[in-house]
Amino acid sequence: MPETLGARRRLFDLALWLLLCVPVLLRSDPNDGGSWFQVAAGVTVLGGCVAVSRRWPLLPLAVTVAASLPASLELFTPSYSLALVAFGYLAGRRQDHARGSLWLFGAVAVVGLLLTRLTGTSLGPWFTLMLALALAIVAPWLVGRYVRQYDRLVRSGWELADRMEREQAAVADRERLRERSRIAGDMHDSLGHDLALIAVRAGALEVDPALGAEQQRAAGELRRAAAEATERLRDVIGVLREEGAGAPTAPPGETAGELVARARASGLDVTLSGALPELPGMAGRALYRVVQEALTNAAKHAPGAAVAVDVGESGPRVTVRVESGPGAGAAPPASGGSGLVGLDERVRLAGGTLTHGPVEGGGFALTAVLPRRAPAAVPAAPTSARELDRARRRVRKDLVRAIWIPLALLAALAVLTAGVAVWSQSRSYLEPDDYARLLVGQAYAELVEDLPDHALESPPAGLPAEPAGVDECRYYRATVFAEVPVYRLCFAGGRLVSADELS
Repeated sequence: MPETLGARRRLFDLALWLLLCVPVLLRSDPNDGGSWFQVAAGVTVLGGCVAVSRRWPLLPLAVTVAASLPASLELFTPSYSLALVAFGYLAGRRQDHARGSLWLFGAVAVVGLLLTRLTGTSLGPWFTLMLALALAIVAPWLVGRYVRQYDRLVRSGWELADRMEREQAAVADRERLRERSRIAGDMHDSLGHDLALIAVRAGALEVDPALGAEQQRAAGELRRAAAEATERLRDVIGVLREEGAGAPTAPPGETAGELVARARASGLDVTLSGALPELPGMAGRALYRVVQEALTNAAKHAPGAAVAVDVGESGPRVTVRVESGPGAGAAPPASGGSGLVGLDERVRLAGGTLTHGPVEGGGFALTAVLPRRAPAAVPAAPTSARELDRARRRVRKDLVRAIWIPLALLAALAVLTAGVAVWSQSRSYLEPDDYARLLVGQAYAELVEDLPDHALESPPAGLPAEPAGVDECRYYRATVFAEVPVYRLCFAGGRLVSADELS
């Protein structure tokens, strides 16, 4: 694929070079290819420009302008005009930023103005140069910029579509893994709790004096088997859990009150102070998990110890404290596991806080403060959507720039043209007070200081014929902006013979 692309580019460059060489080979202008040396030089320079146009898009345009200006201050040469258009378009098409092009356009305008002043010609050729610059260079450059932005938008659209497909596949994979993690968490929570209750019942049978020694030994084996099964379950579920995954959020099939009642029926010494409320959404699931985790850990780490569940309500928040009495181990419940870590994450996602630690006199306490209504989760904007929005803003900015740049150039050219026109007209403007001081018979040397620097090159159409017997007549503007009226001063023998205001 890269070899095919490279071959296509070489063929395109070769065809472009041959096309640009045609006007040079025709030698249509003696000043622009009148000798075979100039033709050979032009063909060679154009070949070099085409060769470097991909790496340095502005260099061919600058070289072509430099080759055209010495031949014509108006920047119009039959041999290189096509090259100006082509390289102007390629500069806009291939250049990343527009700042370099704008500097080049400004440099061409300044150099053209300096050459015009150095040659002593009027500003007419320079205005023609500005027109040629706008039409032969800036306009193709803008077309190239537009094509570039359009291609970028299309390419960005395809890239974003491909990225969105990959992200959708990745999201589906993550959802499957997350669902496996939730299933694993629920298995650990529900089965672990049930196995802990079995261990509690087996422990009670183990010390029941009504049973024989054989039955008590079997109950002890059952209690140890349930504890070992709980440990193996935790290890297996730990493998299935996704690394760094948050707490599972699947709702259990019973309420927190029913959970306490079932634990009490299983032989766990549980007292409940207050009624466990049924909270909506994630807050209710978090409340259930707090009570379940506390009862499971109490049964596992402090079998036979009393457990107190206290419920307090204060405004929009509910406080649940589960405290296991003396007899609990010194180590925190679920030490080395992920029970409390996942529980803390679940409570945090529900908008609450979780605290835990040992209490005075032995035992362990788990306290959760939960809101009655969990905060709504704000989904983050997908990466593809942000990329698409950023690409749209970038393309919109480039398109706006492609519009205001030519408008700014045209406005600057119009202002400059108007300013130069006013300036040139003011140089042939004769003040009414100066005209009033003119006296017929004065020598030209006496009144030349009151006259403008320049007279009109030709009189406006429709004026009366000049009087007979005069050597020359000079015409000056009576107003700056209008062609008429004008002052006509006629001289004969170096003296003023008539002064008239004509309209």
